[in-house]
Amino acid sequence: MTKAMVARSRARAGWFAGAALAAVLTTLVAGCATPQQSAGADMATPSDDSEQRRRARIRLELASGYYEEGKTEVALDELKQVLAIDPNFADAYNLRGLIYMRLGDNRQAEDSFRRALAINPRDADAAHNYGWLQCTQARYPESERAFQQALANPIYAGRSRTLMALGVCQARAGLLADAERSLSRSYELDAANPITGYNLARILYQKGEYQRAQFYIRRLNNSELANAETLWLGIKVEQRMNDAQAMGQLSDVLRRRFPQSRERLSLDRRAFDE
Repeated sequence: MTKAMVARSRARAGWFAGAALAAVLTTLVAGCATPQQSAGADMATPSDDSEQRRRARIRLELASGYYEEGKTEVALDELKQVLAIDPNFADAYNLRGLIYMRLGDNRQAEDSFRRALAINPRDADAAHNYGWLQCTQARYPESERAFQQALANPIYAGRSRTLMALGVCQARAGLLADAERSLSRSYELDAANPITGYNLARILYQKGEYQRAQFYIRRLNNSELANAETLWLGIKVEQRMNDAQAMGQLSDVLRRRFPQSRERLSLDRRAFDE
């Protein structure tokens, strides 16, 4: 994925939060690596590519651009051309898997990620994406194996993202202690990621560790990335900590910025335990 694409993906990743975790799919898949140079492959230079691979890579860049712009069908058409030129291009199968996930075709998505990993078992991006697909299907043990496969690659640059996804999936599976460990490791690598910070605070809140939850959610709510869900979690944490002043300040922000939100309605009902 190019730097510009990473930046745009992170922008889109603002925002999901984890109360229902319904938006995790869009966020994490948007943040998954789309192919330029696979994170699981050795560093390639132009001289490493055959003429066939160079032609396929150019078209793959086009397909990635269309995918980034939301032109899914056009991207898929380009990928067909890529694979016609080079049927053993693992990055193309990885992107094809992301496209089919976006289209809701999980069978084709799984086939694509499996093909990518069959060609290059060290492709950490494909392993991450496959792990997330399995997570969305509640196949949690399989999902964890795929994430661990990605994390086992010593040159993988996306470790914080994969640890975040692993932690979210462990939380879905009810493994709160494991989820806390994974999210804490992700936070150590990328403390600025709001998804990690929110979900870590939420797990600590569920465990009754309100002071620790307060640290993470305050940091998030004091940033420009605060939203209705983070503010509501912050209010609940401050309520548990008996900090009426902080609770009131957050409540004012929630009412002013998100007057029509579900969280505003919960606040008005003082439904702190729902």
